[in-house]
Amino acid sequence: MTATPAATALARTAAAAAADKLGTDIVGLDVSAQLALTDVFVIVSATNERQVKAIVDGVEEALLKEHDVKRVRRENGDGNWVLIDFDDIVVHVFTEEDRQFYALERLWSDCPVVDLELPDAAPSNSHAAAPRDAAEA
Repeated sequence: MTATPAATALARTAAAAAADKLGTDIVGLDVSAQLALTDVFVIVSATNERQVKAIVDGVEEALLKEHDVKRVRRENGDGNWVLIDFDDIVVHVFTEEDRQFYALERLWSDCPVVDLELPDAAPSNSHAAAPRDAAEA
């Protein structure tokens, strides 16, 4: 079983909204084969509690505006992380420290990665290659 096209579209909108609010390390995981409750986890890092809130607000606004989808449930963890359940997708926004602590990517490492079609995905790979090129020069 794979994530539905509708869930993938929601995940891409959520990821773009998170990126607009300067969320980093944005990852989509197709959890549809392991969970009956949702299709995709979108995981986002933020630098502080204020940014966590801004990302959450931006994601909720974008999904409502572009897909007419409202959250079903929201869980707040001391301002350092927020889980937003939209049924087909669940968005996890963490401060960088809490993301490392909860390590969702490690817990769900057997799940396929969803292509979120973020423009920054390709440049981050090129940044990784840049230091090697500079060292060789």
